[in-house]
Amino acid sequence: MSLPRIAVDAMGGDEGVRVMIEGAALARRRHERFKFLLVGDEARIKQALEHHPNLRAASEILHAPEAVAGDEKPTQALRRARTTSMGLAIDAVKRGEAGAAVSGGNTGALMAMAKLALRTMPGIDRPALAALVPTLGDNDLVMLDLGANTECDARNLFQFAIMGAAYARIVNGLESPRVRLLNIGTEETKGTENLRDAATLLKDATALALTFDGFTEADKLPRGDFDVAVTDGFSGNIALKAMEGAARFVGDLLRRSFSSSLRSKVGFLISKPATELLKHHLDPNNHNGAIFLGLNGVVVKSHGSASAMGVANAVAVTARLIEENLIERIAADIAAVDPDTIRQPSRRKAATQEGETAL
Repeated sequence: MSLPRIAVDAMGGDEGVRVMIEGAALARRRHERFKFLLVGDEARIKQALEHHPNLRAASEILHAPEAVAGDEKPTQALRRARTTSMGLAIDAVKRGEAGAAVSGGNTGALMAMAKLALRTMPGIDRPALAALVPTLGDNDLVMLDLGANTECDARNLFQFAIMGAAYARIVNGLESPRVRLLNIGTEETKGTENLRDAATLLKDATALALTFDGFTEADKLPRGDFDVAVTDGFSGNIALKAMEGAARFVGDLLRRSFSSSLRSKVGFLISKPATELLKHHLDPNNHNGAIFLGLNGVVVKSHGSASAMGVANAVAVTARLIEENLIERIAADIAAVDPDTIRQPSRRKAATQEGETAL
């Protein structure tokens, strides 16, 4: 049984057509059910497909005369949505010609185009960018928002938690993911009013298929003690890049240490299996594929510098989200929440006080 085809923005990413086509071909070799709509310069795509007959047999090409530049402003990209590979890939999802879209292109432009074309789901105020972060635990950590929204209120964070938990149930096979809010401390009195209000909302929403586990600090994110980390896009983006920088620092420090002397080089040979395991665990290509949650369609962002293996992993994540009906799961979870429950807690308090005064 084949899956709905995946629209691939073949022009996205730092290296464009070559890596995107190689990644799609690798994904196709791993999963014969995958089918593709390859969007971009038709001549260049056909040339790349000459080396991948298996992918060619499972693909259709949609010509796009233009591509979104990496430094292009989202507002400029929006005006060219009907002529760019990114815009046409998303439009294919909107029109039902593809089950999902994957792009390694400009994140801001991708977010803007996806939100305008697909709109947010009923009950969701804002979409959020979610990704998998490696941990010391049995599962990767689902983290959101990673940059789509710089400022969020308690209602937004509550909705992010619902969407992140639905995502974690699919990608990590969890029945009731443990959710924490990123904060400056774990005490209930710490953080902004929005964070404390979001915690109240999550504590009250006992019917959801998640376990609210309180607050967490940034240094606990890679420990693997919980499954979903929820924050605003400003804090989330900073935290993610700090972790990526720390991982590169450790890798660079190890390389420098192992090449400092003959004894160090011998030590490297002895410890090579362990360092290779570390390298594999921290390689972003093994965790590639961030998704915009909360839209009426699946749109996945591949890292711009991803290798063919990274693109293949992003495609595999995309296919799984289609197969496991992510959109329907989020919709069902949102529908299960009493609308009055997700009013701002501060408003609920005010309403209660007004009622008490009237009595």
